[in-house]
Amino acid sequence: MKILKQITKPTLSLHWSQDLLLAIPRIICGFLLTANFGAAKFGLPWSPADNNLGYFEVAFWFPNDVAAYGGIFALAPAFFAWMGAFSEAVGGIFLLLGFQTRIASFLIMGTMLVAIFMQQIQNGLWNCLPAMGFLWIGIFYMILGSGRFGIDYVVTRKKTSL
Repeated sequence: MKILKQITKPTLSLHWSQDLLLAIPRIICGFLLTANFGAAKFGLPWSPADNNLGYFEVAFWFPNDVAAYGGIFALAPAFFAWMGAFSEAVGGIFLLLGFQTRIASFLIMGTMLVAIFMQQIQNGLWNCLPAMGFLWIGIFYMILGSGRFGIDYVVTRKKTSL
């Protein structure tokens, strides 16, 4: 339990305004991940209705795409598809809220590395840019945590007695 609290506790800037400024990319990228990228592959309340996804269900086409990567992905495509879609959809929510930010960032980083090197790199660097942007955001917030403007801060701050 102690290690989870250490992982959860965010690094704070000297002033709250700096933390507010640093929260903006986290909130925007979390929203984009869950609303645009994850919701199309993973069943959430805001997933497009025409995708016909139940809650926490992966889009029917996604395991086939994952299996095409070969190697370990071909051994368990449904598992890796579910984990990738989960990290984008639910990890995006966690990033948006600043909840377990470092863990969510780690999952997002793994997913973006797979997206870059297994899916997009053969289509040129330009197609890798969205995944690279989310990768850099994941690296940044895995180191920094949520800052003052996230659930992690509220959960881990010390209670002062009067």
